[in-house]
Amino acid sequence: MSLVKVDRRAPPALHDQVAAQIRRAVAEGEAKPGERLPPARDLAAVMGVNANTVLRSLRQLRDEGLLEFRRGRGVRVVGTPARGSVLEKAIELVELAGRHGYPREELLRMIRSLP
Repeated sequence: MSLVKVDRRAPPALHDQVAAQIRRAVAEGEAKPGERLPPARDLAAVMGVNANTVLRSLRQLRDEGLLEFRRGRGVRVVGTPARGSVLEKAIELVELAGRHGYPREELLRMIRSLP
């Protein structure tokens, strides 16, 4: 899985940047369903962040349904590349709507009105 260092000067929080990198890897098929991710401290070293930052990102991705935590078995990818792509675009849409002053409830109404 190819990951790059995060940009500490960029507006998104570090944990969001880390989550985006892992989400991208799933979306592009670099991390396939059933594969185990490297330990958080190894990911942190590669990306130049604290292990707690990576753990926060992993929990976020677990809550999104992309990852699964199993005691003694590590973190595994359970989401599909399609789910990763859709989640990535959905997050971009929510961020775009927020920058233009649309609250999430309004965005949801807009989406529901689509054919």
